[in-house]
Amino acid sequence: MKNNIIPAIRLTLFCALFFSGFYTMSIWGIAQLAPNQGDGFVTNNNGQRYHTNVAQAFTKDQYFWPRPSAVDYNAAGSGGSNKGPSNPDYLALVQSRIDTFLLKNPGIAKKDIPAEMVTASGSGLDPHLSLAAASIQVKRIAKARNVSEIQVNQLIAQHLEKPLLGLLGTEKLNVLQLNLALDKLK
Repeated sequence: MKNNIIPAIRLTLFCALFFSGFYTMSIWGIAQLAPNQGDGFVTNNNGQRYHTNVAQAFTKDQYFWPRPSAVDYNAAGSGGSNKGPSNPDYLALVQSRIDTFLLKNPGIAKKDIPAEMVTASGSGLDPHLSLAAASIQVKRIAKARNVSEIQVNQLIAQHLEKPLLGLLGTEKLNVLQLNLALDKLK
């Protein structure tokens, strides 16, 4: 028994010291060499500080709405809802999101709503939308801001991020950057 307990205690102490001390300080040190010292991608606008790599809650009609968040856009911890597609509570929540979307975007058919507009991402903090999810919101935003749909579509085209090397990933739009550009639109 003594032959098993003593090595286990040594291993536990070593792991505790290594992972709470050396490893943590190593990662922190590497982060200090990164842009923004590991603070992520930060944008400042009108005295406000935003992290562009984390979804923000935009609910007003004059903004592009992001994907719903299972963690209420709280970047302290990410996560999905962990409810399956047949869970009655989950289905009711998705139906509620569909109803809200249809109410705020008249003229859109239920079948035309991109799934990402009514379902949360796995992290609950996805800052991007597809071109389809942004385009379906143009009419509502143009009307709320009293600008032409052409102007809003031009902003979308200007902020569309292409796949990495033209191959990896899909076209996407950062919702925060798009909404900040909308605020600058005259």
